[in-house]
Amino acid sequence: IASIMNRVRDLKNKYRNEDNITDELNCTKISSDTTDNSGTVNQIMMTTNTPEDWLCFLLRLEKKGIPQMDVSLLNRLIGRYSQAVTALPAEEHSQDESYARILVRFAELKALQDPEEARDQFHLARLNCKKFAFVHVAFAQFELSQGNVKKCKQLLQKAVECSAVPLEMLETALRNFHSQKKQLLSDEEK
Repeated sequence: IASIMNRVRDLKNKYRNEDNITDELNCTKISSDTTDNSGTVNQIMMTTNTPEDWLCFLLRLEKKGIPQMDVSLLNRLIGRYSQAVTALPAEEHSQDESYARILVRFAELKALQDPEEARDQFHLARLNCKKFAFVHVAFAQFELSQGNVKKCKQLLQKAVECSAVPLEMLETALRNFHSQKKQLLSDEEK
């Protein structure tokens, strides 16, 4: 335990003394460990620990490949998204769009592995970030892709009832749903 505590203390001192710490948080530097990015994660957690910093880091990590084609990358991303969700308390960040995007993307990645766990994550995202229309649309899209048409419609209607914004996004998704399109929002509409 003493050895671990000394290592943690050393890491904290190292990152506090670095002159260019903001470069990493602005996503301009790349961690020296490109496989697990533990240096970047530790730096985020020991400094600002904001949803914006986490999202920037996670999106940069996603650019390293295609999670649908690379199981190793998918597992790494799920692990990092899980870390971000754990490090960011919902009660502090539920009104933050970056936090909502982290929750949604985590659920989307989980859907590639385990639809039931993904459903739980989407539910958590909707519960914590109900003011954002994209959270509801993403959950509804997931249910539609699982063949749960009735649940998809319910989610979109509840989003309108709870005044999620922007309303136009929900109206477009509902229109596409009623037109029986497979995608609730096209790339342009997103």
